[in-house]
Amino acid sequence: MYLTRFRFNTARPGARKLLTSPQATHAAVMSAFPTILPTQDDTPRVLWRLDHNAKAENLLYIVSPDRPDLTHLVEQGGWPAAAASGTPGWQTYDYAAFLTGLSKGSTWSFRLTANPVHHVRIKDGAPTKRTAHRTPAHQIGWLLDPERQQRCGFSILTTPQDKRLTEHGDTHQVTIAEHRRLDFAKRDEPTPTKHRVQVTTVTYNGRLQVTDPDALRRALVQGIGKAKAYGCGLMTLAPLT
Repeated sequence: MYLTRFRFNTARPGARKLLTSPQATHAAVMSAFPTILPTQDDTPRVLWRLDHNAKAENLLYIVSPDRPDLTHLVEQGGWPAAAASGTPGWQTYDYAAFLTGLSKGSTWSFRLTANPVHHVRIKDGAPTKRTAHRTPAHQIGWLLDPERQQRCGFSILTTPQDKRLTEHGDTHQVTIAEHRRLDFAKRDEPTPTKHRVQVTTVTYNGRLQVTDPDALRRALVQGIGKAKAYGCGLMTLAPLT
């Protein structure tokens, strides 16, 4: 397994296109692998996430079973001149060693971009419909769901009683860093007003404790939630500061 980081050069038109089109980004990410095997529910897959840290710092993270070649991304939205001088334009790390070292009870900072949804029934007898959570409280509640945390092998840390600032809302150490609503036509759709894709993405920052290392490893390489093709599902961990 590999973890890769790529920084966009936002002065380039190609970078701006990728940053505003999840379909284009997905295609670019998948083009980084010469051989793409069919994805199974129980196997690692290619996951990606865009982090908009600042106007001039937009980072692409990729977790993948194979080492990617992002030469085309450098040419389209990076710094080709720097790459020509010997700097590859992206960094790829051995992720397997990190995953193997995860231990029960260890604590980490995390970032996750996900598509928090639930199923609702509009009227009696009608089939349920997958619908995005709209409010921050419900979006955080989606991540705090006990079954989801157990299935993914972690527990969101709670805030000590004397550190809580409000009576409600900060019991757990998780915040929403960014909320986006994506709305675009499917690729090659002849009538753009029809068959549009609408995806709500939420980026969470927080702290967690590992409860089941094997389950967490699966979540880190298979993704969490829906809409993985549109940049959702990838959780990354960092040491607590």
